[in-house]
Amino acid sequence: MQKGILYINQFFAGIGGEDTADYKPEIRAEKVGPAVAYANHLKGEVEITHTIICGDNFMGSNPDEAINIILGFLEGKEFDIFFAGPAFRAGRYGVACGKICKAVQDKFKVPVITSMNDENPGVDMFRKDMYIFKGGPSAAAMGKDTLAMSKFALKLLKGEETLPASEEGYFGRGIRKQIWRKDNIPATERVMDMLLKKIKGEPFTSELIIPKKELVTIAKPVTKEELSKLQVAVVTSGGIVPVGNPDRIQSASATKWGKYDISGKDDLVEGEYMTIHAGFDPAAANEDPDRIVP
Repeated sequence: MQKGILYINQFFAGIGGEDTADYKPEIRAEKVGPAVAYANHLKGEVEITHTIICGDNFMGSNPDEAINIILGFLEGKEFDIFFAGPAFRAGRYGVACGKICKAVQDKFKVPVITSMNDENPGVDMFRKDMYIFKGGPSAAAMGKDTLAMSKFALKLLKGEETLPASEEGYFGRGIRKQIWRKDNIPATERVMDMLLKKIKGEPFTSELIIPKKELVTIAKPVTKEELSKLQVAVVTSGGIVPVGNPDRIQSASATKWGKYDISGKDDLVEGEYMTIHAGFDPAAANEDPDRIVP
């Protein structure tokens, strides 16, 4: 039977939330958390032999140390594939999954698979390096996401033919392969079919999608004479709002923003401002909001 190893963070290991995000890497010779779901989907053809656990903050703040420790754990271990996550929309978790997958792939030359939601920053950072499956926004998609990863893992390990990214369900890696189409329709007919659909306003999918570049107009330089007349806006994604969150901005996946006048203030003080961000422990930010908006 072939063997796999899974990487998860402290939350999905059941250790704790933000209060344990500095948890140092640990390896357990057992199935922990999502490993049970993988085992069910892999149908006895691949055994998850070990679970590696690492706090998101520890990986984010000490990436070299964390990766070296984990690679040390893997020395001498027999494994044919490496899983990480799913990470859903959790940004630090997604980046951590990407970092450790890349390191394991480079050192041990085994396939690595992870999963993230399209809003996870780890997608753009690592999609060209590995298979990142298109995951759900939250842990409610755990069953579906682990099933998709497991099915593809079995394909890879059996040496079966894999389909294009759009059909398998992972984010494209920018790799193009020349293949023979099973329908034998020549390119001239396919392009005319697309053209006619475009003229008629009907939906169609291009065979070569060109990524759109987001261009931002460069602001005009500020002259010395203008400096004294400027108003400066401070933009933060740290969730700092007046106490009570008067605009009811969501703590995660926010759909709106707030605008607050801080002119004349030398600092943001405890009791007047707070954070509503769900992605980190709010204690330090609430004690001194200047830690988020200096």
